Amino acid sequence: MKRDGILSAAAVDDLIADGHVIVIFEDFVLKLDSWLGKHPGGRLAILHMVGKDATDEIKAYHMPATWKTMKTFRIGRKAPGIWTNKTPPIRGGIYQKQQATTPPPPSAPASLAGSLFSSPNSSLTSVSSVDSLWHDSADPTAAGKKVFAGDAAAYTDWAENQEIDKDNEGYPSLDPAVQQDIAQKYRALHQRVHDEGFYNCPYLEYGKEVARYALLFGASMLALRHGWYVTSAFFLGLFWHQIMFTAHDAAHGAITGSFEVDSLIAMFIADFCCGLSIGWWKSSHNVHHLVTNHPEHDPDIQNVPLFATSPSFFRSIHSSYYDFTFAWDAVANFMVPYQKYTYYPIMCIARFNLYLLSWLHVLSAKSASLGSSKAWWIRPVEIASMSCYWYLFGYLLLWRTLPTWTIRVVFVLVSHVVTMPLHVQITLSHWGMSTAELGEGESFAQRQLRTTMDVDCPPWMDYVHGGLQFQAVHHLFPRVPRHNLRRLQVLVREFCQTTGIPYTLLGFVDGNSKVLGRLEEVGEQVKHLIDCQKFMAVTGASGLH
Repeated sequence: MKRDGILSAAAVDDLIADGHVIVIFEDFVLKLDSWLGKHPGGRLAILHMVGKDATDEIKAYHMPATWKTMKTFRIGRKAPGIWTNKTPPIRGGIYQKQQATTPPPPSAPASLAGSLFSSPNSSLTSVSSVDSLWHDSADPTAAGKKVFAGDAAAYTDWAENQEIDKDNEGYPSLDPAVQQDIAQKYRALHQRVHDEGFYNCPYLEYGKEVARYALLFGASMLALRHGWYVTSAFFLGLFWHQIMFTAHDAAHGAITGSFEVDSLIAMFIADFCCGLSIGWWKSSHNVHHLVTNHPEHDPDIQNVPLFATSPSFFRSIHSSYYDFTFAWDAVANFMVPYQKYTYYPIMCIARFNLYLLSWLHVLSAKSASLGSSKAWWIRPVEIASMSCYWYLFGYLLLWRTLPTWTIRVVFVLVSHVVTMPLHVQITLSHWGMSTAELGEGESFAQRQLRTTMDVDCPPWMDYVHGGLQFQAVHHLFPRVPRHNLRRLQVLVREFCQTTGIPYTLLGFVDGNSKVLGRLEEVGEQVKHLIDCQKFMAVTGASGLH
């Protein structure tokens, strides 16, 4: 196969049907089979790009030096013109070699399997209008209420389509020419970001932050020495809260640009100082950036049965990240209707879940599979660092230093609850935004801006948010150090005005209200479905037969 020969779309389909990992970068067709198991960012980051023009994603997440290495994997050029993105196999794309004459048998999407709201005798109702779905109940116990006359799967489809229609109306057309124009303007902006030095690391700002971290940790240890245990726990929580912002930058390679150096910085902060696996965080975070807010693929929004931010979760969806089916069960029925009220309490203890996920990751085959020459050492260093954390925090501090069990429990709760604003901030920029899937033709830039919002605040509060309140800007340029995001926001807003893509910017209070409103909306949908099921069970007047 000639490295510069033209490969048609049909030829690419054939290669993918044969199981090859094919990605488009600039005008070239790349075969990444040999790199799949060595990619430091994990296999899934590549698998979600199969059959797609991943030029923008590759350039956003990798340094220019890495772009040049892509020529090693070239097997040809794409046909001239706009490349039509294909659905990756991991997202349900079906590929068959051209010489095959028998079409593949139809199959239901994996997300339709095993839903609690599906009855063994139910059939999926075809819906042509919203009005056809509802009727006024004659049951006096449900007087004045609207009762769903079709089955729950049809209602879920309707709710998803409502969000899709809303996004199609509010965002630029998915016409290939329109999206290609957006992509070209984003690439021009990316070049400007590079040329104007936004990727240059402001080391002085990190110096100031190190001083603040040392002050917070010192205050915690001083209070501990004097027996002010609650005060010590409070400052330790602030230390954890603040220092993780730098771990985030390092994990994105935004500090030194060296994979090894930034990885060591990230592991020292996250694993050694905080007891959290930066390898787990990078593994999930890379996928989150590529398929933001996709219910089946973004691990950051897969929180059933505690939370559901999309009606898609009413089905028992299978997570491609966890390779686990999030079943919609009785627990979800009970918890999700009240998620508006449980949101903040659960965020207070979210750090405990991160401990569990961290250990599950470093002991898993997924962590062990990162065996490339660049990343083989990460797993043992993570295990050693996290073990040191638990020796220092769990044994020396909690067990040997604190005098009673009551003080130990209070110390743990206070220090961990103090980090709650960090967990709120992580969810704030996405949970109130769209979870609709508009198709593979949507440009990278538009998807990021459609599923992510920025939080507005005065510059003097940047240290509280860590500079990561600019999540929309960060998602467009993940390697830009967060201290530069406020300046970069100006260029992103200009880009949005030029392309017609809405830019969502809300204050902290309004942003929280948006998230709570989303949680309440989905919770009300669950309540309605439960009421509907009860009504149909009593009257038999359902569409579930």
